[in-house]
Amino acid sequence: MGLYQRWRRLRLAGLQACALHTGREAAGSTPPRWLVERLGLFEELWAAHVKRLKSMAQKEHRTIQITLPGGQKVEAVAWNTTPYQLAKQISSTLADTAVAAQVNGEPYDLERPLETDSDLRFLTFDSTEGKAVFWHSSTHVLGAAAEQLLGAVLCRGPSTECGFYHDFFLGKERTLRGSELPVLERICQELTAAAQPFRRLEVSQDQLRQLFKDNPFKLRLIEEKVRGLTATVYGCGMLVDLCRGPHLRHTGQIGGLKLLTNSSSVWRSPGAPETVQRVAGISFPTAEELKAWEEWREEAELRDHRRIGKEQELFFFHKLSPGSCFFLPRGTRVYNALVTFIRAEYTRRGFSEVKTPTLFSTKLWEVSGHWEHYQEDMFALQPPGPRRDNPTSHPTDTLALKPMNCPAHCLMFTHRPRSWRELPLRLADFGVLHRAETSGSLGGLTRLRCFQQDDAHIFCAPDQLEAEIRGCLDFLRSVYAVLGFSFRLALSTRPSGFLGEPYLWDQAEQVLQRALEEFGEPWDLSPGDGAFYGPKIDVHLRDALGRPHQCGTIQLDFQLPLRFDLQYKGQAGALERPVLIHRAVLGSVERMLGVLAESCGGKWPLWLSPFQVVVIPVGPEQEAYAREAQQGLRAAGLVGDLDTDCTLTLSRRVRRAQLANYNFQFVVGQREQSKKTVNIRTRDNRRLGERDLTEAVQRLLELQSSRVPDAEEIF
Repeated sequence: MGLYQRWRRLRLAGLQACALHTGREAAGSTPPRWLVERLGLFEELWAAHVKRLKSMAQKEHRTIQITLPGGQKVEAVAWNTTPYQLAKQISSTLADTAVAAQVNGEPYDLERPLETDSDLRFLTFDSTEGKAVFWHSSTHVLGAAAEQLLGAVLCRGPSTECGFYHDFFLGKERTLRGSELPVLERICQELTAAAQPFRRLEVSQDQLRQLFKDNPFKLRLIEEKVRGLTATVYGCGMLVDLCRGPHLRHTGQIGGLKLLTNSSSVWRSPGAPETVQRVAGISFPTAEELKAWEEWREEAELRDHRRIGKEQELFFFHKLSPGSCFFLPRGTRVYNALVTFIRAEYTRRGFSEVKTPTLFSTKLWEVSGHWEHYQEDMFALQPPGPRRDNPTSHPTDTLALKPMNCPAHCLMFTHRPRSWRELPLRLADFGVLHRAETSGSLGGLTRLRCFQQDDAHIFCAPDQLEAEIRGCLDFLRSVYAVLGFSFRLALSTRPSGFLGEPYLWDQAEQVLQRALEEFGEPWDLSPGDGAFYGPKIDVHLRDALGRPHQCGTIQLDFQLPLRFDLQYKGQAGALERPVLIHRAVLGSVERMLGVLAESCGGKWPLWLSPFQVVVIPVGPEQEAYAREAQQGLRAAGLVGDLDTDCTLTLSRRVRRAQLANYNFQFVVGQREQSKKTVNIRTRDNRRLGERDLTEAVQRLLELQSSRVPDAEEIF
């Protein structure tokens, strides 16, 4: 009864805090029937599991060899010794900080007995894999709190790169109010303080369906995802959830947890989509780490690209075009500077820019396979029917806005015979793309329905593949160095549902691995994370605040050349099939602009800046010369503004320009006017002194063309 009593206490406290106690307190005094039945069945299955495990430990009692990091070998007892016990033998610090284990490369619970000779590695919160486990366990805590406070029907609750979220259903008319979020957070904290263990249980499909018979969302997931005879569930307190794991040993390892946002999302299923509630959060092993993160978050909020975009008048959004961005003149200046940068690299690296249509018959997407896999993410429309003056004409095909450029580039390749002499053929396209993102997923420039990419496709012969991959990697490094980003690469290999011949995948993965090793930058292996059509290299960059972003990618594609029957005449005269490389460096130009705005905090480097120079006359007598200086800047292609507001003192106008993040201020007084010079200051109030106007403009052009990050310091 201890769990039931705790449930009742948390439930009533939550209802009273939400001012929901009237008329519902009695109903909340005991757990609902479905929760009691689910927990009862789990406990019954768990008792059988413990008995079975004890029997296995007796029958299979033997010594096994465990290899630790560094090659050290230790002995353990099969079906008895756990990774946590071995961690305690190594050090109490490791036992306290480990969140999970990897056994022979596979994720593994710390309290799950080892079964055979194994290579053992411990995961802590400091690693990417460890954070994923920690935040996945935290979302189970959130799910348990949602069940107890709200009677929620749980949908899904994954970890993300920056925390976790949980989707749950409250009914067709019920939404989660903002006032309920602090109460939900308090219940999460109560559950972590209770140090409830996570218990892993393997069950049959029949048992799985019985456990979740009252949850249509879980039943749908079971139907779609569970392919084997058994699957795993985890129990934690009164929560039972379908999950592959692994998880923390107990909820007490979560020292600090905070819920951040609540919103609506859409659960897509073969029937009508359901609107579900999404709550996102963050957690850490200690309260001190959470406090440090909150301080970091305050800084990040000051750098929010939506705030910067509004303050600097770069862009805005409007309800009459949801998911699309209106770029104002200053924002367009930054946008065009990014595109110009990539175009210069294209020219240097042998890419040819092309333009392709925006609207295509869905027959194209059927050939490419996108209609089968991405139809829900595409905007489709039916053209007008037969004209009245020609009733015998046939109706036209359904049309769809392109969500990517690759099928159109395949049409370009195949529109005439090709020769080996033309390869590699590198086609680049800044065409406008449209994707039918749900309204709940839209957020500033990071997720749009209408955007452009620095999208390019390379058609090459198989023996050119490795050199082209090296070229793509060098392209990435060159661009990210200029933008000031560090990055890490990951080789994603073939998934379970891959298409094509295994030997082709093996060859392609070997090519990518050799290119990565030769490239010399750190990289990780992500087994099974490749696209269904080919392996890929994912690029994870980090901005000035250390936040991860996935923008660039390099992907091999075996399927589109087959689907479009792409061929070229080889050196021996026979027809051969090319290899296709998808690659992007910026990814979405809009998203990259948002990332850059936050990374630099609105202090744009000179070459990107919409606030390069403002000319400030000391008095009205110098206005004419100030306008002359402004025109000289603009004639050279630089951004030159003018501040003639004589109601403010000179020092206040200079300070206003610096707060507006103008890279340079050109102050002109009587002396500068007579000598055709300018007195230069920077946004950090460095006084560079008097310079000849023509020479100053020329120096700015040099700094802009070299795209240096610190033009103010090296002027």
